[in-house]
Amino acid sequence: MAAHGRQVMVETPAGERVLCHTRGKKSELVVGDRVLWQPTGDGGVIDSLVPRRNLLFRQDEWRTKSFAANLDLLLVLVAAEPVFSESQLTRALIAAAAADIPTVIGLNKTDLPGIAVARERLAPYRRMGAQVVELALKMDPEGSRATLSPLLAGRTTLVLGPSGMGKSTLINLLVPQAEAQVGEISQALNTGRHTTTSTRWYWLDDTITGALIDSPGFQEFGLRQVAPEQLASLMPDYAAVMGECRFHNCSHLHEPGCGVRAAAARGEISPTRQRIYGELFEELSQKRW
Repeated sequence: MAAHGRQVMVETPAGERVLCHTRGKKSELVVGDRVLWQPTGDGGVIDSLVPRRNLLFRQDEWRTKSFAANLDLLLVLVAAEPVFSESQLTRALIAAAAADIPTVIGLNKTDLPGIAVARERLAPYRRMGAQVVELALKMDPEGSRATLSPLLAGRTTLVLGPSGMGKSTLINLLVPQAEAQVGEISQALNTGRHTTTSTRWYWLDDTITGALIDSPGFQEFGLRQVAPEQLASLMPDYAAVMGECRFHNCSHLHEPGCGVRAAAARGEISPTRQRIYGELFEELSQKRW
């Protein structure tokens, strides 16, 4: 449900929450993990980790940061204002594709003047098959709830996005008791009532089938876990035409007979997506130590 250092909050099948400790000096557990544990005098101790179905994480040159495990859906939240980073959005979608996690893009603040530009920027993602849902979490909470509820029902969904996009508003709309849960768990983990830098699990309703996982905002999203030659296959607009390339090991940057660049010349791949691909390919091609 939540973790802080070697302390983790575990929920049993009966709904009881138990503060457990991990063995050893370092914990690799993340929110969404299934574990085997046993009771101790003051709570519990983790014995083992049940194998994960998937794990969403980011990795730069220096470290790996895990978001959550055993996900059914990733909801990437962007907004009309402030202007979102298309590079960050693309990186999150690539990480999810590499982990085989379905994704939905949530476009929030549709009531603001910048919505037309935001829609235009997301048009290439709609064309490549990405599901985009429009939300006005503050101005039209009931309409937003009606849009989101069918998508989230019965699923474990990680809500991801930079600060300012409306993640807290979304969590509080769909989980009215969220703030109380944060206070309760933070107190148990000794992280302070107002800690907002932790990943947390929330049940959507009393049926205990659908859940939201809230994660801290991020500024950087490294993809060092992805090999440069794997990159195009994880970008749907590139993957759709890369089979048309003359060379099987085409980098899609300069080779003659490149199906991707031909598609771009036909307007099927946006210049921004080309730029992001080029930047990522160069970044991932740097020597790895």
